[in-house]
Amino acid sequence: MSVKGVMFIGGQDVFGQTGQMYSMNPATSLPIEPLFAGASPEQAMLACTEADKAFESYRQTSPKQRAAFLRTIAENIMSLGDELLERGTLETGLPLARLTGERGRTCAQLNLFADVLENGRWQDIRIDTALPDRTPLPRPHLGMKKVPLGPVVVFGSSNFPLAFSVAGGDTASALAAGCPVIVKGHPAHMGVSELVGRCIGEAVKSCELHPGTFSLVFANSNSIAHELVAHPSVKAVGFTGSQAAGLALMQTAQSRKEPIPVYAEMSSINPVVLMPKALDADPEGLANQFAASLTMGAGQFCTNPGLVLATPSASLTKFIEQVKQQLKDNSAGTMLTGNIQQNYAAAKNDLVNHHDVSLVAEGLSGGVNHCTPALVEVASKAFLDDDSLHAEVFGAFSMLVTCQNTADIIDVIQRLEGQLTGTVHANSEDDPECVHGIVSAMELKVGRILFNGFPTGVEVSSAMVHGGPYPSTSNSQTTSVGTLAIDRFVRPVCYQNVPEAFLPDELKADNPLNVSRTIDGQPE
Repeated sequence: MSVKGVMFIGGQDVFGQTGQMYSMNPATSLPIEPLFAGASPEQAMLACTEADKAFESYRQTSPKQRAAFLRTIAENIMSLGDELLERGTLETGLPLARLTGERGRTCAQLNLFADVLENGRWQDIRIDTALPDRTPLPRPHLGMKKVPLGPVVVFGSSNFPLAFSVAGGDTASALAAGCPVIVKGHPAHMGVSELVGRCIGEAVKSCELHPGTFSLVFANSNSIAHELVAHPSVKAVGFTGSQAAGLALMQTAQSRKEPIPVYAEMSSINPVVLMPKALDADPEGLANQFAASLTMGAGQFCTNPGLVLATPSASLTKFIEQVKQQLKDNSAGTMLTGNIQQNYAAAKNDLVNHHDVSLVAEGLSGGVNHCTPALVEVASKAFLDDDSLHAEVFGAFSMLVTCQNTADIIDVIQRLEGQLTGTVHANSEDDPECVHGIVSAMELKVGRILFNGFPTGVEVSSAMVHGGPYPSTSNSQTTSVGTLAIDRFVRPVCYQNVPEAFLPDELKADNPLNVSRTIDGQPE
């Protein structure tokens, strides 16, 4: 399978009609063949209308059929072998091992949602049997199931060319829910997007689904993105990217005649608290783990440890000195695009030059588009007094906030915007009351609380929450990773006194799909 420079609309290979676009090799800043072009407004609208045509038949497919579809996509992706990984390294600068792992995660997500479909628990089927003799009023027979919203637009992310892109978690969960998907591929890795898009398109054909079930378009202007979101056939949006872009899409979605949800993951600095006794126990070890997490993937993770909270001590001094040693000869590696590197350098320099901030440690500048890792320090009072110090720097950058005591740490946490994660390093000798107070504060600010680790790395599982209060995401009640992600693209429908012959299979008395159900408040 070779990269041709095409999009996929309604089951057809389509060349874009607006502008000339190349994926760029970030390690050399040179273009990578072939030439792509962006979708015209007409092509983008065709993708939406084809998805609308597909919706009626696709939403009627059984969970077993959709599970087979998802597994076929995963098999097709794996069958690409080294071609996909080699193209990925060219377009992203990410090492082969990282992309190999990400491919495995992408396919695991697809297979996990296939399992979810087959066990049926995601539907949360509820049945309240009729109580005709109840006084003063009888109760009707009620059954509840979830139905898909409709076509979904997914925006591929820059930092995960596989796991948060064309066949990533948003696409997998939307397809599992019964929603056709239109992906707006990220311009940084169009070749990878085309290869994966073809895998999905081939699965659509082999599973005999409507060709409009999946489309992939590229765009060389923001207007196409907004036209996709504004199209009346589109019923939801999945987005991972910058806060500015996410807010703009949310505004478009809310300005429609029929507003629709935008599930956007946008920004996070992910506070890490170092409790005194945990820090005393192993300051150098914590510093090594922190530096590894900070520089992993050039810091281009939404869960990067961008904020460290601790009280001054001899152990904190040892921690800082070890971080210096880890960073001094370290370039965090090539960043995904030239624009991302330039934005990182500008944001880092703004904070380094802030009058209340001191540079603690800095790494090597490296080569073309390399990330220079950095740790800066600021006192808690200055941090609390200046909201500009709370900004995310997308890359291998972190800020150490020195706090007077636990109450001061809690004050800092309470002043933060919503975050994806919060981390606590504590051991049995740390004051339990202080630890509980920090966790309690974090519960209101983050989507995931972890102990004695670092937040980079998100397990794809049933219990995972990759979300959080605004502005880390646009909706704190959902997650973009894990099996609960399917809930974003469905809504509940209640069936009252519907004759057995007309009930959905999930609600029929003999439970022909053998799904998990709750009847009169008790498991069946």
